[in-house]
Amino acid sequence: MQVIVSARHGQLSAATQEKVTEKVEKLRRFFDRITRIEVTVDLENRAAPTVEACVSAEHTSDFVATDTGELSAALDSVIHKLEQQLRKHKEKVQDGHRKPGRKQLEPPAVGDTADDGEADE
Repeated sequence: MQVIVSARHGQLSAATQEKVTEKVEKLRRFFDRITRIEVTVDLENRAAPTVEACVSAEHTSDFVATDTGELSAALDSVIHKLEQQLRKHKEKVQDGHRKPGRKQLEPPAVGDTADDGEADE
């Protein structure tokens, strides 16, 4: 799994990048097919930076979440939003495998016939 942490309009310290990486790697607990996580921190407004995270998983489209505020609080909020999205996606995938599809309908029971015994006479 690739984790990419970048910044716009400034730079993040190595310690901050490491903290961000540690936090977003926990998303793998919710969906194990994650292939890439991109986190972008926009430091244009230093008092309230914008955190944007994009998660790519195999066989799915991207999951994206953004939030503005203090860096750690915004990152926690973004991770929470992504956790919800990944949990919902995983439930959909699992439910699709557990329920029979329209092509996999159960065959009629042995005693059921369409003529109900009227043609016997």
